[in-house]
Amino acid sequence: MKPKVFIAKPIPQEVEEFIAKHCDYKIWREVEPIPEDILLKEIADVEGLMTPKGIITEDLLSHAPHLKVVSNIAVGYDGFDIEAMKKRNVIGTHTPYVLDEAVADLVFGLILSTSRRIVEFDRYVKDGEWSFNLDSQEYFGKDVHHAKLGIIGLGRIGEKIVRRAKLGFEMDVLYYNRSRKRDLEEKYDAQYRNMNDLLKESDFVVLMLPLTEATYHTMGKEQFASMKRDAIFINCSRGQVVDELALIEALENNEIRAAGLDVFEIEPVQKDNPLLKMKNVVTLPHIGSCTENTRFDMAMKAAENLVAAVTGQVPPNVVKELQ
Repeated sequence: MKPKVFIAKPIPQEVEEFIAKHCDYKIWREVEPIPEDILLKEIADVEGLMTPKGIITEDLLSHAPHLKVVSNIAVGYDGFDIEAMKKRNVIGTHTPYVLDEAVADLVFGLILSTSRRIVEFDRYVKDGEWSFNLDSQEYFGKDVHHAKLGIIGLGRIGEKIVRRAKLGFEMDVLYYNRSRKRDLEEKYDAQYRNMNDLLKESDFVVLMLPLTEATYHTMGKEQFASMKRDAIFINCSRGQVVDELALIEALENNEIRAAGLDVFEIEPVQKDNPLLKMKNVVTLPHIGSCTENTRFDMAMKAAENLVAAVTGQVPPNVVKELQ
């Protein structure tokens, strides 16, 4: 008898067929997120749950007495109640590695968009305002090539960013991390800095931290005040690692030049958020992994984790706190 699982979002046909070989399954096929009451009913008798960016609480787990695994279709798992999962012997898995290159691409998309004011001037042209020469300094952008890039959090994605920065744009790379990355220092001449020195020296500051109690509001009023006045801030990690009110204040007071954001403290972003009205801020709807190939790879990896767990194997990507 095949183990029962529930898939809480539509997935590619090939991924669904893989799961079907090993499991009896039901799937939520609507584009809109599954309502919580329906989800709780569907997981009542399943051993596995495959979900996007799962919010796993004590209450949810109480509705799934047979659950063995939550397979997250994402690399982040800050929505997991780790202690509740441990108590009920439910493991959690995620999808590292497959999205690293796509997110690193997006980081540089934001770097280029903010520094060369691409989004701002696209709107300028489309609004019919291009009626004279743009030789005035007020229209100038900022060079990316040979600038100093500072990365806070040099994990897997950070390493991909370093490669693009050094080999593609000949940038000087500074980084701050809990541990030194001697191999990257040697390979790309990346230079370790404490966080304060990194903020003071960098032309671009890229934040690539996971969300934990320790990283909450890593960037706040003091940190933005330490940055160069013409520096640009980029965040493609988690919104809550930034004190958003402090970022807004820094931009309003011209303490930093611009910001490129793929994440926000509250998502979807509130319509009255001042960041949405700033010409020097590029705002994206958390699309770091949003490419066809990457999303397929994430779904397949999540499926492999799910199947392994419910068939008595050790999944390849168990989150470290639940190993």
